[in-house]
Amino acid sequence: MKKQKILLTLFTSAFLFSCGGSSTDKNTQAIPTIPEEDQTTTPTVIDDITCDVSYPLDIANISYEGEVQTITSLHDGSKRSDSSWQPNALDTNILITLAEPALLKQLVITWANTEYANLFSISSSKDNENWQLLNTVTESKTQTIIPDVVDLAQSPNEQQTALYLNLALSGNQVSQASTILEIEVYGCRETTAHSIELIDWYLSVPTDDDKNGKSDSIKERDLAAGYNDPRFFTLTHDSGLRFSTSVSGYKTSNNTSYVRAELREMLRRGDTSIKTQGVNKNNWVFSTAPESDLINAAGIDGTLNAQLAVNHVTTTGENYQIGRVIIGQIHANDDEPVRLYYRKLPENQYGAIYLAHEKLGGDDNYYELIGERGNNASNPSNGIALHEKFSYTIEVQGNNLNVTVIKSDGTEFHQHVDMSQSGYDVGNQYMYFKAGVYNQNNSGDPHDYVQATFYQIDNHHNTY
Repeated sequence: MKKQKILLTLFTSAFLFSCGGSSTDKNTQAIPTIPEEDQTTTPTVIDDITCDVSYPLDIANISYEGEVQTITSLHDGSKRSDSSWQPNALDTNILITLAEPALLKQLVITWANTEYANLFSISSSKDNENWQLLNTVTESKTQTIIPDVVDLAQSPNEQQTALYLNLALSGNQVSQASTILEIEVYGCRETTAHSIELIDWYLSVPTDDDKNGKSDSIKERDLAAGYNDPRFFTLTHDSGLRFSTSVSGYKTSNNTSYVRAELREMLRRGDTSIKTQGVNKNNWVFSTAPESDLINAAGIDGTLNAQLAVNHVTTTGENYQIGRVIIGQIHANDDEPVRLYYRKLPENQYGAIYLAHEKLGGDDNYYELIGERGNNASNPSNGIALHEKFSYTIEVQGNNLNVTVIKSDGTEFHQHVDMSQSGYDVGNQYMYFKAGVYNQNNSGDPHDYVQATFYQIDNHHNTY
């Protein structure tokens, strides 16, 4: 089959610049022009796809105005400012070719400059010849570091199976060419599901939709009912849950310095009559706690088992912050009996794993399980690469804290911590597990990010 040479035409529904934004004709289609010598090529028939979920779709290529030139920076996984792309014309078509046909659900665009609204429209095609205009949102949000999510289906009847997308840019509201850091496409080729029980958790994400000045929390029932946001928390094609957060964003409280997309254990399982904090039926305690706490708590001692792969870590910022992310915790009232870190430096092939144990009201003690945690650590020969699956277990029995990491080849790394002198055997100290990505970098490029995919999260506790 001959390779088609495609020349995309600009939308005839070009955006109207005004103080109020832009407008577009929903029925207008962008019709590319195919060179005459290629018009006899037999088209590939793509059947419609039906599926009910959304996950990241692989992009085969992104090109500019249909030219051979590939814009790799728009789908290279980097959202740093030095990975941006800007066209040399105000009105520009970007052709996105998926690796395989899929049912389209969402497009995520990370704009480099959000001072002014960027104007755009999106169309889809099975054959790169016949196009359907998809979106009704035609301008980006302003004054936000969080990427835009564009819904590509306003109703089930409008969902489109496609192999190609055309992103038609019309610059911004002050007639400047748009600059983009990354483009991500979400949808599905088949229905899949994860096996993580989410009714025991709520999720913190770095937005502030309720305008309270803190990060938003997705409560247990909403999370278990299928909450999804491709920017922070989404299903993957291989039945995992992907957590992602950038350097900048809203934080859970004034006492924390970093942003997160992280689960917080909620043993009340959606019963909002039980308070979040306190020694109660939402939280658990160590078995060394006073008997009254053992009676009142939802559980005694605990085990957290997780299987995951870290997909991305930060590569910009202060030396001591680059590449580090917390992937699991036990949190107490104000202190953290354990924080489990993954850290990969930019020049290293593999990442290290270490933990911190914080005494009640005291300092942190660090323990290195794999490699070294230092800012100039050498590449750990037994380390864990990005995208490599591994497991960890955090277990507490009384004053005994045990952390185990198991690599995909079965190699185990273990650390025991004696907590008899850590102070947690006093009354009113309640515990909860946390899992996800807690970015430990607040000095890097604002769009730089951490990301991990969890395939298993199991929590267990004893009862009185």
